[in-house]
Amino acid sequence: MPEQTISPALQKKTLTMVLVNAFTTPLMLSAVNVALPSIATDLSMSAVMLSWVPMAYLMASAMFVLMFGRLADMFGRKRIFLVGTTCVIITSIIAALSVNGSMMIVARFLQGMSAAMLYATQVAIVSSVYPPPKRGRVIGLTVSMIYLGLTAGPMVGGYIIDQLGWRASFLIHIPLALTAIMIGLLYVKQDWLADTRGSMDIFGAAIYAIAIFFLCLSVSYIPATTGYVLFVIALFSIAFFMLFERAHKHPILNVNLFFTNRVFTFSCLASLIIYTATFANVVQVSLYLQYLKALSATTAGFIMMCQPITMALFSPLAGRLSDKFEPRYMASVGVFISAIGLSLLAMLTVDSSIFYLIIALFLTGLGFGFFSSPNVNAIMSSVEKKQLGSANGVVATMRIVGQMTSMILVTLVFALLLGSAEIMPDNYADLEQAIRSIFTIAALLCLPAFYFSFARGKLHQSP
Repeated sequence: MPEQTISPALQKKTLTMVLVNAFTTPLMLSAVNVALPSIATDLSMSAVMLSWVPMAYLMASAMFVLMFGRLADMFGRKRIFLVGTTCVIITSIIAALSVNGSMMIVARFLQGMSAAMLYATQVAIVSSVYPPPKRGRVIGLTVSMIYLGLTAGPMVGGYIIDQLGWRASFLIHIPLALTAIMIGLLYVKQDWLADTRGSMDIFGAAIYAIAIFFLCLSVSYIPATTGYVLFVIALFSIAFFMLFERAHKHPILNVNLFFTNRVFTFSCLASLIIYTATFANVVQVSLYLQYLKALSATTAGFIMMCQPITMALFSPLAGRLSDKFEPRYMASVGVFISAIGLSLLAMLTVDSSIFYLIIALFLTGLGFGFFSSPNVNAIMSSVEKKQLGSANGVVATMRIVGQMTSMILVTLVFALLLGSAEIMPDNYADLEQAIRSIFTIAALLCLPAFYFSFARGKLHQSP
């Protein structure tokens, strides 16, 4: 649909639909992170098995986000968006009814597959209805709503978990999700597709999904030989996927963008690394507060909201500024500030004060808030309009794969230091060491993230 035919009223209704949903899913996700200790106790899950509760969701999202991004370009971004919202509701109910760890992990996988439809379409929809001069602002608003959801989740979820139990954490988002569906059906009559429909790259989608699956599965077996074999298979699958996509007429992922667009490539690499460095914070802090500090879910939720609320406050400002100034400067400063916060978290001990933890979370959130919106704006603005769908697929892929890799890091460290044991007082010292080790690696990852962010080149042309 040509940009000049999109009325301001339709723009606002479409943005409202996206913003409501951008809030609801993170609300549920962050509430579930607070519920992890309760889930582990009730379903008798080991530390490694517990790490699969968030990772199964992320693995499925990563496996299917490209496929749904392509289907959205072919059949309509709003259509896939609404189907995904409906499926998230259904799978959330299934997760709430889980009776053992295996059922929980399967439900989370299905939930992640459903959420992939949202991740593949949110930014693409707002980029389709808003022109480039306003795109940074609405992307900033979208990112801000995601962080508001992440902020409200621990606070609301913690209280609900203490009052009603962990199952309620999967259900708190449903009324707002239904609201988003109603807005889309009743008020947003238009849909947006790619200029050229093309065809579905089924083989490429399968190879990509297989690579992600083996990559995640490998960490559960390391340091056994099976783990390393699965890891090598995953790497070969990724390499084959990249080569196959370069030669495909209608690739599920336009990998040629990585070879022809420096701003795009370096922005994506910076995103991948910084999500790997920061995403597991919420899981780590939840375990730290409820196990090592023996705090209630409600209290832990209030403390955990410090990082996402900081992101929510500063992301819109960073998004607006990136419409006028080079995104690489704000994004790079953001990476540097996040590195300071992660370094403080790497020195966290059971005796550390809550104030110390809050300062570390604030700095990490401040840095990420200044990184995220400008970085997404740089990616989406570095491509032509006809490539917006592909670019959005890459944005979602970098984010989800980064989040998944962050959880892979957690699972790997837990497997090495805690093994298959449940988290109990007699292995709290090992849990503390695992948390510090993960934060140390995360802080070091900010070094390459800073390089790619700063070295990406200019987006805005000098007058």
